[in-house]
Amino acid sequence: MELTPYYQKDIECLHCKQKFKTTKVRSKFIKVESHHTDFQPIYENKEINPLLYNIFVCEHCGFSFTDDFTKYFAPGVKEIIQEQISSKWAPRTYGNERSIEEGIMTYKLGILSGTLKKEKFVNMAGLALRTAWLYRLQDKQEEEIRFLEMARNRYAESYSNDDYNGTQMSESRMLYLIAELSRKIGDIEYATRYFSKVIEKQNSSLEPTIVEMAKDRWQEIRAQKEKEAIG
Repeated sequence: MELTPYYQKDIECLHCKQKFKTTKVRSKFIKVESHHTDFQPIYENKEINPLLYNIFVCEHCGFSFTDDFTKYFAPGVKEIIQEQISSKWAPRTYGNERSIEEGIMTYKLGILSGTLKKEKFVNMAGLALRTAWLYRLQDKQEEEIRFLEMARNRYAESYSNDDYNGTQMSESRMLYLIAELSRKIGDIEYATRYFSKVIEKQNSSLEPTIVEMAKDRWQEIRAQKEKEAIG
């Protein structure tokens, strides 16, 4: 029997505790050939995109979440989710293979659910960034920029609140992302400030690659400014 790239996984909803199935991609089918400057992975097989399957959408109540969501709900939050999401939810499944369109829809549900649940800023930034990447695959620039800006703002909040501590996000990567997303949305002043923070901390950074990436972007900004000055 030939192994398919996809398999079904049983998930228990964090909110309503009911079980549902979701699709995942087998890791042997995931090969990354390169990355964009904001870490978007470019997969060897263009037909299979694991990014589409990050979000678990409960078919029963509509609450949508990832492995990074905590099990804890602050007092009153479940009632808000019930009122804002579940009461309006028409039971439907996102448990099969997803198109990019459906993938984007699941991220938007995840962002809504996570915002109401008050998940960490760093998690919400990650969801917004991945939404932007999916819009990039569709060449929808306006939407891409909108979600890049949302991601940048959430990362900046995460950095100032230090809520990324204890996650897989390092300080160098956080600073670099704030800078690079700022550059992509045209906020050059912010970008320059945060790239220089990465470069200032190069001696204590455990990620020389990110320091080098920051230097490359910094040079690009400088070259662009010089060109404009001559222009």
